[in-house]
Amino acid sequence: MKKLLAGILLLLSVVMHAQTKVSGMVIDESGIPVPFANVLFKNSSEGTITNDDGRFYLESENTFTTLIVSFVGYATKEIPLEKRVNYDMKIELEEGEQLKEVVVYVGKQSKKNNPAIDLLRKVLERKRKNGVHGFDQYKYDKYEKVEFDLNTIDSSLIHGKLFKGMEFIFDQMDTSRITGKTYLPIFINEAFYKVHGDNKLSKKKEKLVGNRNSGFSSNQNIISFVQDLYSDYDIYKSYLKFFDKSFVSPISRVGIDTYNYVLTDSTYIDNKWCYNIIYYPRRKNELTFKGDFWVSDTTYAVKKINLQVTKSANINWVKDIYIEQEFEVLNDSVFLLTRDYMMSDFSLRKKEESRGVYGKRTTIYDNYIFDEEKPRSFYNEEVDRFDAQVYERDDTFWQENRLEALNKNESGIYKMLDTLKTVPKFKRLYNVGEILASGYVEIDKWNMDYGPIFSSFGYNDAEGIRLRGGGRTYFGPNDRWRIEGFGAYGFKDKKFKYGISAKWLLDRENRLIISGGNRRDVEQIGVSLTPNNDVLGRSYASSSVFTVGSNDKLTNINLTTADMEMEPAKNFRFKVGGSFRMLRSALPEAFSLDYVDPESPTGVSSQVKQLELTTSLEYTPGRKTVGYGVERRDVNDEYARFYINYAKGVSGFLESDFDYEKIQFYFRKPWNVGGFGRLYTTVEAGKTFGEVPLGLLSIVPGNQTYFSIFNTFPNLDFYEFVTDTYVSMHLEHNFNGRIFARVPLLRKLNLREIVGLRGVWGELSEENIALNQPTNMLLQAPSEKVYWEYSFGIGNIFRVFRIDFNFRGNYLDMPDARRFSVTGTFGFHF
Repeated sequence: MKKLLAGILLLLSVVMHAQTKVSGMVIDESGIPVPFANVLFKNSSEGTITNDDGRFYLESENTFTTLIVSFVGYATKEIPLEKRVNYDMKIELEEGEQLKEVVVYVGKQSKKNNPAIDLLRKVLERKRKNGVHGFDQYKYDKYEKVEFDLNTIDSSLIHGKLFKGMEFIFDQMDTSRITGKTYLPIFINEAFYKVHGDNKLSKKKEKLVGNRNSGFSSNQNIISFVQDLYSDYDIYKSYLKFFDKSFVSPISRVGIDTYNYVLTDSTYIDNKWCYNIIYYPRRKNELTFKGDFWVSDTTYAVKKINLQVTKSANINWVKDIYIEQEFEVLNDSVFLLTRDYMMSDFSLRKKEESRGVYGKRTTIYDNYIFDEEKPRSFYNEEVDRFDAQVYERDDTFWQENRLEALNKNESGIYKMLDTLKTVPKFKRLYNVGEILASGYVEIDKWNMDYGPIFSSFGYNDAEGIRLRGGGRTYFGPNDRWRIEGFGAYGFKDKKFKYGISAKWLLDRENRLIISGGNRRDVEQIGVSLTPNNDVLGRSYASSSVFTVGSNDKLTNINLTTADMEMEPAKNFRFKVGGSFRMLRSALPEAFSLDYVDPESPTGVSSQVKQLELTTSLEYTPGRKTVGYGVERRDVNDEYARFYINYAKGVSGFLESDFDYEKIQFYFRKPWNVGGFGRLYTTVEAGKTFGEVPLGLLSIVPGNQTYFSIFNTFPNLDFYEFVTDTYVSMHLEHNFNGRIFARVPLLRKLNLREIVGLRGVWGELSEENIALNQPTNMLLQAPSEKVYWEYSFGIGNIFRVFRIDFNFRGNYLDMPDARRFSVTGTFGFHF
């Protein structure tokens, strides 16, 4: 009886939520699905497009009695709706007759004499005059709601072992108006902004006024993921970036060569006569959308647009992406964005019945005001814009500033998750997820974390099997100070190693931080031209289980550092510090760091003692971060990095051995090349003034592991090239499957092609060669000509693996030169 009552109540809530619901499949006379067909409630602008399999779902809060289905080349069909809810409909379209007055388009549409494209060209001509771009200054309120939901909920999931003891959470279930599937809200984040902009100055400022979320308020991983996942986009731009991929916008000149456009309908929307244009991709397996948009006949502005990613698009872990944007008529000539809705269906498989997670973002824009000028200084970005009150707003604030009310299920998320966090089983599941995401095991009662667990095991020729354990203080993600440490033991050398570091945020406004630490360890130095100032940082090659040839060029290192840094302007960091290091070969018989030392009784020294003072500047324009403690996380990765470092070696003090100067430059930038993928570039240059031993020279980074590691040379051994002056460049381009998508046999595999080109030039002075004569290896630099390599890679193999085939371009006559190598990697990428 209770179950029957619950079912009745659930059915009533569904009916009350939407007055009309329809779903089904559109087929032709042969029973073949018709993709991209237009499905519309009669006498309305509420509609959708069938997907690649001819399926559709549509719902409305209004009551409709007739459904219209049409597609170019077929006769339009009207289907009476006898009930409010009509599921699993099968609608057959018949081929239509070609009329003299009407040109009927089938399949690929001509770009000539196409009224839809003529309208689109007028839209593109006026795009700079529409929206906030038509004013000198603007400001508005912005409310953003991000929600995650478990979808495709059925009885087997509700009564399964996973949710045993947590069945109460299913009281918050609802049905998606886009897909018709049941879903369970599990996370919600709300944010309210005040936005100002100046088109004359090309400046924009967003001030966060209020923010709150349910369930994971202290989890920086999830918050940063949400912010990166749902970045802003503009439909008038040529490409829309989602999930690190660039999709071709249908409202762009590039779109004319990418999509088919069909003018299908016209009607009044908000007292404006508008035309309806359907679009769908010309080719499969490209990053494209399907959908429709409405265009005003006087301003040629987009009034409403729907975008849905095609199923054949080369994107992982996402079954569907659906976007809606609505614009408001300000006057006869200006349309303003008022509502933006985006829904992503994350799933391990793209099958219709597979379960997944909906990620939904709803953004409401309101209270537009124009031409109120602000001084240029108003738009200066704060280094650390944090106000504790922003995250502590009460219910009254949200009732007054929430531009769209939460529905009953959304409101219930806060209470449901508060209850859920008290359930022991949920806490265990949550903790396992945290460990996998962060690599640390939380020990709450001691305010510390154990880890990272992924560094617990290692192997190298000096230590043999290596076991490591470590930890860090952790009161919360925004701690103003943090202490980290580790201990490790090698079973071959039977030696204990350790490291400890501490950092403290003294001034949050300018991010003034002091830090220091000490580490005694075995290290593979020379795997990066640009120095890494992390005292606990350990290179990938130091513990590689499998390597090409002998990995015996290892160094015992005793490193002590002390630094002070600050950020006087947004994304501009200034750092001064010093380090003292002692270097000695970990395997003297195989690898020597000896150098000429007239003051030594033997005339040769095997250990380097060096005091070094450093000053560095780093600029990362466009970088976005989350958090306000001593550690912050990056939200995005498309920003550039400029870095310059000056080092001064001081001799005499603390028995330091050498006096020298070193200057180094580093530049890194990923470039989105529209529909042609992404290009990664790195340029490095440096010079050492003075005579220094091998342990202090600039080693061209080889790679003797079987892993593909950007910014290394996979066909070089460690220490194969040694320099005191160098210039290096690395280029790697990922086409995201654009080429393979045109090969019939490879198209369905969704593989991605990667090409790489890298080169380095350097020299080594005669004085430094003479100083390092006692070493048991040949020291040479690529000074005669630029050393270069190239590679071809295949990515997205089974959606996680990548293989690179690397070729050596020259210096093939060197001893044991590796002409060819195969490396690989794995990871989860969209």
